[in-house]
Amino acid sequence: MQISAPATTRSNSEPTGGKHPVFPVGHMLPFVLVTVLFFLWGMSNNLTDILVQQFKKSLELSQFSAQLVQTANFFGYFCMAIPAGLLMRRWGYKAGMVTGLVIFGLGMLLFLPAALRGEYAMFLIALFTVGCGASILETAANPFIAQFGDPVTSEQRLNFSQSFNPPGTVTGVLIGTYFIFSGVEPNAAEIEQMKTAGTYQAYLHGEIMRVVPTYLAFGLVVLLCALILSRTKFPVIESEHEGEGEDHGSFRDLLRTPTIWIAVAANFCNVGAQISSWSSLIPYMKQYTVVSERTAAHFLTGVLVAMLIGRFVSTPLMRYVRPSLMLGVYGICNAVLMLVSVLRPGMTGAWAVVASGFFISIMFPTIFALGLKGLGSNTKLGGSLLVMAIVGGAIFPPISGLIARETGSLALGYLVPLVGFIGVAIFGFYQSTQRTLLSGPAY
Repeated sequence: MQISAPATTRSNSEPTGGKHPVFPVGHMLPFVLVTVLFFLWGMSNNLTDILVQQFKKSLELSQFSAQLVQTANFFGYFCMAIPAGLLMRRWGYKAGMVTGLVIFGLGMLLFLPAALRGEYAMFLIALFTVGCGASILETAANPFIAQFGDPVTSEQRLNFSQSFNPPGTVTGVLIGTYFIFSGVEPNAAEIEQMKTAGTYQAYLHGEIMRVVPTYLAFGLVVLLCALILSRTKFPVIESEHEGEGEDHGSFRDLLRTPTIWIAVAANFCNVGAQISSWSSLIPYMKQYTVVSERTAAHFLTGVLVAMLIGRFVSTPLMRYVRPSLMLGVYGICNAVLMLVSVLRPGMTGAWAVVASGFFISIMFPTIFALGLKGLGSNTKLGGSLLVMAIVGGAIFPPISGLIARETGSLALGYLVPLVGFIGVAIFGFYQSTQRTLLSGPAY
């Protein structure tokens, strides 16, 4: 089975209307299965936001050290994205997705020995392994969905599949809230009493062990998905020359394509801004409000619900508004909301972070689809570079944590995502001024 490129193209100013199908006609089963993967890695990525607070408490870490949870996870994206692109250039998208799922699942199973040893370094190794698997998975799934149908509607198609990522993130946070957070938060006096009674270390070990059942169950589900996907027939992406003996692209060609590198920079800023704003929210609320961990986690859930609403509201609007222009406007909106979090720490700042979820909604899939426009045989390698840019999620949170540690203010740490969202806005407005296919359709 093959998917052929459409015989006709249109100018950048022609609206789609209903002329171009969003979904791949006749190939819905692999489309649906791959879309399910967006839900799975959404669960994983936002469970790490819960782990930041859980490890900070149970392993008695500083905010900077706790943010290394994000560094370990997202550094895996950086390390494996290009190898994933090379793997898929040789074996195709399906091989990439199955390989990614297997590594992803095995990384989650590593949480058991890490918890039994109670060593932070072992948890970071497990999270790095999870990140490596997720990197391969995203390097395969995102460009596959973007290329899996009419190229004119690639942004809409990828935004649709990515719409199942926010329900996954919400599910992940809710699971973490009720199955990882115990709800037991002893104050300083109670901690001293526990130390005197010799029960404090047992309490900390119990808190560490709470992460194990969730990650073991999740890991087994991921490995089951790998088995199902391995037995599913996938079509060949003919427009990308995926058949044997065809041109599979080269990094040398990409060096002469500045648009992909601009998109990589934008995605670096985007993911870094997202992850640093989300992973700081629970500690931020613990510093400036009197809410419990679980209540703060509900605010994080609110961010993800807003993201889900934003995705479903914004994707249909892309038929009438240029996606790149929408991206620029949404970037500015989030920069303003981050400024509110800096200037008004407390409930007002927390609600500003919640509202930011709506505008974050379209950022990753739109940047990804715009970056891949017109790459042809270089799509897999270009996709690997865009996934590699997810390393922003490894770099921004520790910087935010370092600012918080040095100044004593988690609010000032929100200057970091503010800068990232400005970078996204610049990319969006730049792309909206272009009049080539690379700038995306002008809906």
